[in-house]
Amino acid sequence: MVGLARTRTLRDVALIFLGAAAMHFTTSFLGPLSIDHSSSIIVKTQVSSEYVPNADQHNIFAAPAQLEVHNEAHAEHVPAPPPAAAPKQPAPPPARDDHRESTQELIKTAVDILPSVDTSYAIPETTILSHAPGWTVFRNLYMSNGTMYIVTSRPSSFPDIRMITSTGLAAENTPENIAAREPTSDDMAFLTPQEAHDLWGGAAGTHDKNRIWSVPGNSFIVNEPSQFLDHYYHFCAEWLLGAWAFWQGAWNAIVDPSDATLTSAPPVHRAIFTNAGAHGWRDRPGFNSYVFRAAFPALTVEVLEDWDDRIIATSSLDAPRRAWHFDAVLFSDRSASFRGPICGSQTQRIAAEATEHMRKAGNLTKLWWEPVRRAVLRFAGVDERIQDIGVKADRFVEGSAQLQGAGEGAAKGRTVSGLRDSDIVITYISRQASRRHLLEPDHIALVAALEEMCKNHGWELNVVQAEKLSKEQQLAIAARTTIMLGVHGNGLTHLIMMPVTPVSTVIEIFYPEGFAHDYHWTAHALGMRHFAIWNDTYHTYPDEPQVNYPEGFQGTEIPVYPPAVVKVIEDRIAGLHPL
Repeated sequence: MVGLARTRTLRDVALIFLGAAAMHFTTSFLGPLSIDHSSSIIVKTQVSSEYVPNADQHNIFAAPAQLEVHNEAHAEHVPAPPPAAAPKQPAPPPARDDHRESTQELIKTAVDILPSVDTSYAIPETTILSHAPGWTVFRNLYMSNGTMYIVTSRPSSFPDIRMITSTGLAAENTPENIAAREPTSDDMAFLTPQEAHDLWGGAAGTHDKNRIWSVPGNSFIVNEPSQFLDHYYHFCAEWLLGAWAFWQGAWNAIVDPSDATLTSAPPVHRAIFTNAGAHGWRDRPGFNSYVFRAAFPALTVEVLEDWDDRIIATSSLDAPRRAWHFDAVLFSDRSASFRGPICGSQTQRIAAEATEHMRKAGNLTKLWWEPVRRAVLRFAGVDERIQDIGVKADRFVEGSAQLQGAGEGAAKGRTVSGLRDSDIVITYISRQASRRHLLEPDHIALVAALEEMCKNHGWELNVVQAEKLSKEQQLAIAARTTIMLGVHGNGLTHLIMMPVTPVSTVIEIFYPEGFAHDYHWTAHALGMRHFAIWNDTYHTYPDEPQVNYPEGFQGTEIPVYPPAVVKVIEDRIAGLHPL
């Protein structure tokens, strides 16, 4: 039933007037009613859109001091250092650290996500924070239809494109292939701000937004085929080692010895393998994905098919031109690294360009690799006291040196290594069940000699057949190893998980006259000594042989004279071969 409107009478008006007057009188003299909000849920919806400009934008090759100023903008986000831990007793298991268990990222960063740029109405110019052959950290890099674009009004201030990128083809040592890997404007090109606006900008005189879609956060873009990425050494001990060194150095990051899981470098949010599929960056034993996921548990991985999706989405002929915008990018390229003097002429290791550049700039701390190493070992269940072996040994040696300088005595046997005899672990990685291994009688004699040596000194010996152990078991052994030895092969890659003590060493057995840079370079990059064994002789820095692959290098008849190996180990522990 529809209600009928009723005409208000004089009485109704009078009642309304009196009611309003009474309400006014009450609130004027008694005040407003008090409301308690203590139990209310208050949601703060304020969103800041302020863009903090790059402090180094006036100089694309930013000096370390400038980077430090830039990082000061995040000073309020740096967590206070953890309180000093109470001395741990060897008998009971370590107490559970609830704070660390609840942390999403095993590598802890002391800075927040870098401020993102709103590209709706602005197209920020591209800048470079740091560059070495094959390694470049960009701010504001663009991609459209498969081409990486640098937007700048000063293209001449950037490095040569061929030192940044390539066509991404697999490498062959032929003139035709070398020429085919040289980049063109289809791989990377320069645009002026006006050219970028003409391609992707909104219509003039309107409020149309730019046709640019931002990929926020920090990305590793790996312009490399699966040729080397699907190998444990080349992925973890070469690419990842170089990427982490360059990322740390670009931000002049600090790793505090009191908590070496903590780095001041910004977090990494995604890795994009532009020329490798889902299986193209994974090795057969499964260590690549294990290490990568353990170190960066929240990391998003995109592969060739995903990159193709991005290319297709920006290449439609029936729509206006579009682009992807990447906030911060570490762009790596293997072929470009080999055009550099260190990788191309000296080491043949792409990570060498990254680490040497940052060392010369003074941007790598001694513990730069520790956040990755500790994240992986913690994921594998390794006790934190084991993870601290290297830091504690260094601290002991430094303290002993100070005592000796003051004329006081120090504990014998530990002044060189920082380790007690019971802490010294010798790990022999046997390849007798694989191709490329020792003569069987020499292998048996070597094991017997190592057993006798360790028994005499009170050291621990592990003879490891990796294929019979789980990943966790292999990593647990590597985390305690002082000296790792074995025939040249993939098992020596575990040296990246060894503690770096004053006597940490890698002993690599080659077929006589043979030599390769792989584990030699990696050991030196991490601060360890490397010895190449040719049967009954050894070579170490500065007496290092040239790279050579003689007949027999890959064979099953590699000789070794055990007393020569024993002497190298005993001399090294005694401090006769310091770094």
